[in-house]
Amino acid sequence: MNILFASSEVAPFIKTGGLADVAGSLPQALAKLGHDVRVILPLYEKIGQEWREQMNYLMNFHVHLAWRTPYCGIFELQRDGVTYYFVDNEYYFKRWDVYGHYDDAERYAFFSRAVIETPGHVGFCPDVIHCNDWQTALVPIYLLDERQRVPELRGAKSVYTIHNIEYQGRYGRDLLEDLFGLPGSYFHERMLSFYGDINLMKGAIYAADYVTTVSPTYAGELKYAFYAHGLEGVVADNEHKIRGILNGIDDVRYDPQSDPGLAKSFSAKQMAGKKVCKATLQQMAGLEQDADAPVIACVSRLVSHKGFDLVVDAIHDIMAAGAQMVVLGTGEWRYEEAFRNAAWQYPGRFSAQIMYSDAFSTAIYGGADLFLMPSVAEPCGLSQMIAMRYGTLPVVRETGGLRDSVQPWNQFTGEGTGFTFTNIDKGDMMWVVRQAVELYHSDPKAWKKLQKNAMTTDFSWGRSAKDYQEVYGWVTGK
Repeated sequence: MNILFASSEVAPFIKTGGLADVAGSLPQALAKLGHDVRVILPLYEKIGQEWREQMNYLMNFHVHLAWRTPYCGIFELQRDGVTYYFVDNEYYFKRWDVYGHYDDAERYAFFSRAVIETPGHVGFCPDVIHCNDWQTALVPIYLLDERQRVPELRGAKSVYTIHNIEYQGRYGRDLLEDLFGLPGSYFHERMLSFYGDINLMKGAIYAADYVTTVSPTYAGELKYAFYAHGLEGVVADNEHKIRGILNGIDDVRYDPQSDPGLAKSFSAKQMAGKKVCKATLQQMAGLEQDADAPVIACVSRLVSHKGFDLVVDAIHDIMAAGAQMVVLGTGEWRYEEAFRNAAWQYPGRFSAQIMYSDAFSTAIYGGADLFLMPSVAEPCGLSQMIAMRYGTLPVVRETGGLRDSVQPWNQFTGEGTGFTFTNIDKGDMMWVVRQAVELYHSDPKAWKKLQKNAMTTDFSWGRSAKDYQEVYGWVTGK
């Protein structure tokens, strides 16, 4: 099957969030299943020289974007069985940052047109064009007409993945014809019209042949207003073609047996190295060197929907439970300040690392005992899967991918991979935190069994790729 995967960011070339991890790993997993997979992304200024030196210039042409005909250059790179097309236009993509510009609507409309027009220029006939989030939401819409005009697109079907429904691409009605190049007939309730505005994600949900989300639970949650940010009716109307598929992680990159960032390697069978990693983490974070104190960690953007109101309210209770804690991340000032104050109030027991650091996050995954992730909403989440891979047991709220990936500890059978709670409530969260701390102290054998269960859970992309292959088969009949 021929698959064209369109994404606004792709690891390892350019990354701002989880979308890049998906776009970097899923195509490779699909290629291993025998498919011809091509990935298309913008050639941003921030893409490093080490990658540019591996690219080959293919061609250039002018895309058709309403009354504009902007230049589009295509560079190609082959890596791990996947062909990558980089869309070059310095006016749109030679910017100081990936997102957040005044003309993002025009930038990604141009990119969407490039996605649609590139197959005809490179001679690639995709069976499926897989689009992701609002930045490529116009692709399934453009495809409605273009598959009749472009021979290479004649049999193409579209799959659209919602990674985060909060960001929908909402713009004024006046951009429909002048910027996006779409006729007024597209502005109706079963396409782009949304309370008098244009909503690109809404249009993509209606236009796509199939829609996926990044976890089964998140797919169900999107039918409710609390999670859907106004699109609950649209999701319900298209429920027949929506499926949740849990994301995976790169189990080669995140492997405690071979991760060069760890102080000492370890595995589910040989856990001695984790004690060394814990001691190293305590030293790095300025925590007391106490092997018996469970270390609770957070690695996250410090924002409200990640549940940090609960964490801030529970700091004193967590300290009273006899645990140490380290928080790594940046975000809203109120959370940053609360954690700095906690570090001042509990020296040697609470560490506030208000920064972004790959090296520190690796040390945390490898050395912490518990990973706290009390998200209000979490489409999928990768951190809890990475933590489990390193034997750091997650404490999560049962939402989205957290619910789908963490099996709660059963005190009667000993089964489970972590600890979970249901309500957005500090008391509920602290109940399971205390439960986890008590188990850590009172039953090392049960703790080690949980660690082994967590470390041996299959979160590889191979599993998810087979689910996407099934979806592609449904829409193409192949």
